[in-house]
Amino acid sequence: MILSCNNIDKTFVDNHVLKNASFHIEDYEKAAIVGINGAGKSTLLKIITGSLPADGGLVTFAKDKSFGYLAQHQAVDSENTIFDELLTVKQEVLDLESSIRQTEQEMKQADGAELDSLLKKYANLTHRFEDMNGYACKSEITGILKGLGFGEDEFGKKVATLSGGQKTRVALGKLLLQKPDLIMLDEPTNHLDLNSITWLETYLLNYKGAVIIVSHDRYFLDRIATKIIEIDNGVVSSFHGNYSDYAVQKEHLRTEQMHAYLNQQREIKHQEEVIDKLKQFNREKSIKRAESREKMLDKIERLEKPVEVKADMKLTLTPHRTSGNDVMQIEGLSKRFGSHLLFENVSFEIKRGEHVAVIGDNGTGKTTLLKIINELVPPDGGSIRLGANVEIGYYDQEHHVLHMEKTLFEEISDAYPYLTNTEIRNTLAAFLFTGEDVFKKISALSGGERGRVSLAKLMLSEANFLILDEPTNHLDITSKEILETALNAYEGTVLYVSHDRYFINKTASRILELTHQEFVNYIGNYDYYLEKKDVLAPTAKETAPQADAPSAQKLDWKQQKENQALLRKRENDLKKCEERIEILENRNAALDEEMAKPEIATNSVRLQEIASEKEQIGKELEELYIKWETLSETE
Repeated sequence: MILSCNNIDKTFVDNHVLKNASFHIEDYEKAAIVGINGAGKSTLLKIITGSLPADGGLVTFAKDKSFGYLAQHQAVDSENTIFDELLTVKQEVLDLESSIRQTEQEMKQADGAELDSLLKKYANLTHRFEDMNGYACKSEITGILKGLGFGEDEFGKKVATLSGGQKTRVALGKLLLQKPDLIMLDEPTNHLDLNSITWLETYLLNYKGAVIIVSHDRYFLDRIATKIIEIDNGVVSSFHGNYSDYAVQKEHLRTEQMHAYLNQQREIKHQEEVIDKLKQFNREKSIKRAESREKMLDKIERLEKPVEVKADMKLTLTPHRTSGNDVMQIEGLSKRFGSHLLFENVSFEIKRGEHVAVIGDNGTGKTTLLKIINELVPPDGGSIRLGANVEIGYYDQEHHVLHMEKTLFEEISDAYPYLTNTEIRNTLAAFLFTGEDVFKKISALSGGERGRVSLAKLMLSEANFLILDEPTNHLDITSKEILETALNAYEGTVLYVSHDRYFINKTASRILELTHQEFVNYIGNYDYYLEKKDVLAPTAKETAPQADAPSAQKLDWKQQKENQALLRKRENDLKKCEERIEILENRNAALDEEMAKPEIATNSVRLQEIASEKEQIGKELEELYIKWETLSETE
C-alpha cells in the first residue's frame, strides 16, 4: 500500500465537503476520483498533497515513496525554452554528464596511480549514468513533448510566452519525467487533443507506479482506472473496476437503496395504520399494544430517500418546426490565417436528423469551421447553403453568445421577452440556478455555470439545427449524461466539435475528421471511427484523385451510407418486433388473470373465446420470437 487516507474531514463555512473519508491506494494501482462539480475532488487531492489542511483524519504515505501532483491551473513562469524547462528535471543526469566530461579531460593529463584512480571514478560515473538512462535522456524528453502535442518547431519557445493550456502541458511533461511512485493528476486531459490523450492513456497504462486521476473524461477513465473513488454529498465510497463498471454498480446500489427505503416506508405506514386502528378500539389492552408498537416504531432508524442527481437538472431540446431534408450543403470551402492553411476545397452535406461530430487535432480549424457557418468568420472561398426552414441554435465554448454585463435573469428575459418572470425562474431552476442566483452577473460565473446558462438559452431557442462547440467543456459527468440524453432524444440535426470521446460515442451518428487540410467521413460513432480510421484516413503520400472520377473515399462513403440505412432498418424492425411481443405477452397475461376469476370459470362460452384467442397469440408469438432471434443475430 502506497497511500492510506483515514477519516478525512473538511468543512468550508457551512459546506461539509468531506465526511470521515477513508480509502487506500495500492502500489501500481490506477484510481480515479469522481463526483459532481463542487463535490470536493480537487480539495481531496490538495489535502493528500499537504497543500490544504484537513479538519480531521490522517493521510499516510508508505515509507520512502515519492509523489507528484499536477493541479488544474499551473503558474509555470520561466525564461527557459520548453525543452530546457523539461531538462531541469534531469539536472542530476546533466551534472553527472558534466562530471564524466571533466573526468575525461583529467585522464588525458594523468598517468600511473592517478590515472588508475580516475579510471575507477570514470567507470563508476558511467555506470551511474547508464543506470539513470542518461544516454536516452534527451530523446525521452522529445518523446514526451511530442506525445503531449508539442511540435519540434515549438521546443525553442519560451515558457513565459505560452498560453495557460500550454503551460499545463509543460508541467505535465515535467511531472512524467520525474517518475514519482505516485502520480496525482487533476483534469489532465483538459488541454490535450485526441492524439495526446491517447498517448497519455498508453503512458499511464504502462507506468510503473500508482496513479490517482480527477477527470470528467469517461472514455479516459474507462481505459485507465482500476478503482473508482466516488465523493457523493461528502461521503467517499470505493468501487472496483473502470468508470463503466462503477456506473453499473452505482445504479445497482441506488436501486437497492431505493427498494430498502420504499419497503421501510411501507412498513412504517402499515404500523401507523395498525396503531391508529388499535387506538380506535379504545380498550385498555388495545391501547397498550398500540403504545408498544409506537415505541418500536420510534426505535427504527429511518432511511433517507436516495437522491437522484440527474433529476435536478432538466434539459429538453424541442425543434419549433421541421427543417427540409437537406439541412446544409458546403462546397469548396477554404480558410487560411496568413501562411497557415486550415482546410481547402472542402465539400460535404448534412441531412435532417444527423448527429455529426467534427474531430481533429488542436489548431486544425474545427472551431473556425463552426464560426464560418455561423457567419462569425468569413471564408476565403467556397459556399455554405442552408436548407428550407433551417433555424440554427449556436453554443460556443467561449460563450460569446452570453453578455458578461447582464444578470442571468436579464440574459434570458432580454433574449426571450415573451416569457413571464415565473417561466424565466423555472427555466433557470431547471439548470440549478435558484433564489438569488438568478441575479448574479454572467461575468461572475464559473465556466461550468456559463455552460449551463448557454444550454438554457439553447433549450429555449427551439432551433432545428444545433451547432455546438465543445459542449461538454466544464460540465461534470452527471451534466454530460443529461446533455447526452437530451441530444439523443432531439429530433432535429446536430453538428458539434468535441474531444470528449465518450460523449461522441454516445451521441454521434457520423464523424468528420479534419486531417491534412481535408475532412474524412465516417458513418458511425467513435468506436466505428477507431475501427475504420486506418483504412479511410488519407496519408501525405496519397495523390489527389482525378476530378472526373469518384474517389475511393466517396465510394466508401456511399457504401457506408447504404450500410447505415440497412442497420437503421434492422434496428427499426427489431424495435417493432419487441413492441409487438410486449403487447401480446401483456394480453396473454391479462387473459390468464381473467380465466382465474370465479365468474369466468363457470362461463364455458367465455372460456372457449379466451382459449381461442390464447391459441392465436401463441402462434403469433412463436413467429415473432423466431423473427426477433434472426434480427438480433444479424450483423
